[in-house]
Amino acid sequence: MNDDQLLRYSRHILLDELGVEGQTRLMASHALVIGAGGLGSPVALYLGTAGVGTITLVDHDTVDLTNLQRQIAHNLSRVGQPKAASAAQSIVAINPEVKVLALQERADAARLDVLVQSADVVIDCSDNFKTRHAVNAACVAHRKPLVSGAAVGFDAQISVYDRRQENAPCYACIFPPDAAFEEVRCATMGVFAPLVGIIGAMQAAEALKLLAGVGSSLAGRLQMLDARTMEWNEIRITRQQACPVCGHDHSPDDTSRG
Repeated sequence: MNDDQLLRYSRHILLDELGVEGQTRLMASHALVIGAGGLGSPVALYLGTAGVGTITLVDHDTVDLTNLQRQIAHNLSRVGQPKAASAAQSIVAINPEVKVLALQERADAARLDVLVQSADVVIDCSDNFKTRHAVNAACVAHRKPLVSGAAVGFDAQISVYDRRQENAPCYACIFPPDAAFEEVRCATMGVFAPLVGIIGAMQAAEALKLLAGVGSSLAGRLQMLDARTMEWNEIRITRQQACPVCGHDHSPDDTSRG
């Protein structure tokens, strides 16, 4: 770590839990961020300012005027530009040392199988169940920790799904792929602007803790926020043996099969 880096990251280095060793781990790590919108904006910016060595941003969409109410990685001059590229510009403007890979594409199952394999942590900032389940399946297959967040209206949730822990659930344990959940989107429902900032900042914090080996994660805990009253609720969640993704008949680490 050179003198400029020691100065840039000095407030991290001053933390006993992080120090030079933890910061060095962050600088050597690779984070995969799915979605560069409301949640992905604060996630990308905080990972970049914290010095995560490589950040891959995946988003197929372009910046729209309606995004600027909450998607803080973008600005008016970038309307029409790919969101991944716009967020990458914002990261590099703050911290040019970070390597940012901006991919304007949909995160389908085949592509995720490749992208997840090379990442140290995956942060799901997407806005639909299909993508969330595809991300989760790839993370289970490659045993990568997943930080998942969602926000719509005044309601939000966040958790970590880390199948490196024996009893930790995956996303599909809580939200089965075949369940009939109602898909609600910001475009039709709206979203309270600071809500995505709150959850996105928490996703970044969980990702940085995982990468640096600091504290304990939200694995096994689902936190839900009602921003109307700023009340948090937390439920404990466990791995489901019958889960179609990580259950005994499907998990790659299952040793009960002959």
